[in-house]
Amino acid sequence: MADYFQLLRRDLLGSLPAPQWPAHIQLDHYRDELAPAIHAVLRMTQDQGGGRVAGLDEWRQRFVSDAEFDPTLCLVARNAEGILGVAQCWTSAFIKNLSVHPSAQGLGLGRALLLHTFQVFKQRGEPYVDLKVRESNLRARQLYASAGMVFVLRDIVPEG
Repeated sequence: MADYFQLLRRDLLGSLPAPQWPAHIQLDHYRDELAPAIHAVLRMTQDQGGGRVAGLDEWRQRFVSDAEFDPTLCLVARNAEGILGVAQCWTSAFIKNLSVHPSAQGLGLGRALLLHTFQVFKQRGEPYVDLKVRESNLRARQLYASAGMVFVLRDIVPEG
């Protein structure tokens, strides 16, 4: 049976809601010393989103060598215990991954990270931001819809 994703888009030209951060959250961005912790959060949540995250060394090499890589677009939410959320974005105004550590899910961190990502791309002069989500990931689709993302197209998830 085929697996489908939806491409969703958020228009950034109007006003945007401000993120409401859970207590004690600090914002950071990708740095090499954070790579293992960022990777761990992506791996922990890959099954929820239906994606696959390569091993640490392969992931890091692919990530930092990608033509669309900008370390300031890998947004990291952390507290005293460590990294709780990651929005891994590309320079083309595309959110590649939005992951929240299982211990922090349900606290509004994913929504805050998403809304912050919108603001970052608006400040960069982008008219909209896109992401892909598997149709089967209803929780994520509800979050994205509640943040004003709209359906653009549906396509089959490629094999492999």
